[in-house]
Amino acid sequence: MSMGVFFALAGAAAAVLLAGAGSSIGVGIAGQAASGVVSQDPDKFAKVLIMELLPGTQGIYGLLVGFITLSQIGLLGGGLADISPVTGLMILAACLPIGVVGLISGMHQGKTSAAAIGIIAKKPEQFGKAMLFPAMVETYAILALLISILAVTAIQV
Repeated sequence: MSMGVFFALAGAAAAVLLAGAGSSIGVGIAGQAASGVVSQDPDKFAKVLIMELLPGTQGIYGLLVGFITLSQIGLLGGGLADISPVTGLMILAACLPIGVVGLISGMHQGKTSAAAIGIIAKKPEQFGKAMLFPAMVETYAILALLISILAVTAIQV
């Protein structure tokens, strides 16, 4: 295996691992808040579950970039490309936006979702408004996803 392939695989791994870690932390934070609410009022389960799931999207975005990267370098197609170290480093750099932003936004979206779950606990009729707060954090994960996809697919392998 060439150093270029190694760097490209490191990029795919970084996208999946960092964004996945952010999601798991965020979902855990929101889940703690959701558990407290459901223990007091089980009828609020569906609403708080939606809030808990929101931080999980960063992990999905990282996984998507990881699959696109593996496909781009030919690992999923059966014909691994001969990649120069410079190209491999470019692919690594292209994967970093969703990895880093996914890590940070997943954690912060978990905290924001936990706060929104607090709103639902007291005023369940405000669900729509409460959802807007964690959705704002999601915006930056989507922007990072977009730049990583555009960058990875634009690199000639």
